[in-house]
Amino acid sequence: MISQGLPYSRLAHITRTLFALIFLGAAPLLCQTLPGSEIVLSTDRPSVTNSSVVVPQGGLQFENGLLVTHTQDHFVLDLPETSVRYGLLDKTELRLTVPDYFYNLPSGTGTTSGFGDIAIGVKQQLGPLPGSFGLSVIFFLSLPSGANAISSHGYGPALQLPWSRKLSDHWTLAGQVAIYWPTQAGKHNFAGETTFYLDRQLSKPWDAFVEYAGDFPERGGSRQLLHFGTAYKLARHHQIDFHVAVGLSCTAPDSFVGFGYSFLLFPK
Repeated sequence: MISQGLPYSRLAHITRTLFALIFLGAAPLLCQTLPGSEIVLSTDRPSVTNSSVVVPQGGLQFENGLLVTHTQDHFVLDLPETSVRYGLLDKTELRLTVPDYFYNLPSGTGTTSGFGDIAIGVKQQLGPLPGSFGLSVIFFLSLPSGANAISSHGYGPALQLPWSRKLSDHWTLAGQVAIYWPTQAGKHNFAGETTFYLDRQLSKPWDAFVEYAGDFPERGGSRQLLHFGTAYKLARHHQIDFHVAVGLSCTAPDSFVGFGYSFLLFPK
């Protein structure tokens, strides 16, 4: 099922409305007291590997950032990389990926800038399991809402299985196995993904990681990355992050660099 995408004016209206609903819904929470100090923010970003735990029930989490990608002397800036996660049940969360805006540099190359597609999903935590092993399953579906030159023009289902294993008080090993069916050139292109992630807790609020991430599509070459990043908790429910990556295969980006800010809100 191929969509022709939405006109830019309509897409802009949808995006503005979406942001308004999100922030109007969150605004009453900004002045409210957060619950128990034992709850600490756990984000999917900045690693490719998602967190193996869900947002606590009743929590509303915003993960935001920007990324600059370099590929063959061409640069793309995308933002706001906003993911909205809501803790629906004790081990279940709802997920919304807000459309990113992709700005191509330099503008004289003939490439087009615009909004990408929106995605909705659900995450179910299966752990913690014996042996300090965490596991979750994530299902999401991207919808062809983006600009004509950016959108996939089709529906893209995906399934992700992020896992983690605490090795000690300071070291955590994690990874993710995923399968994707993105629409490319009017057809679904099945792709598998494998990631491995090693995290070091440098201090109570500060950690750093190194990660391998590889995508292996049915059509086209593999996209493999070596990824480094760090995150610092300004408070239990506020985090900033920074990350960089280099491509390991010819079809991967040459490099990218990004940073972000995430926060967790609760009702009374």
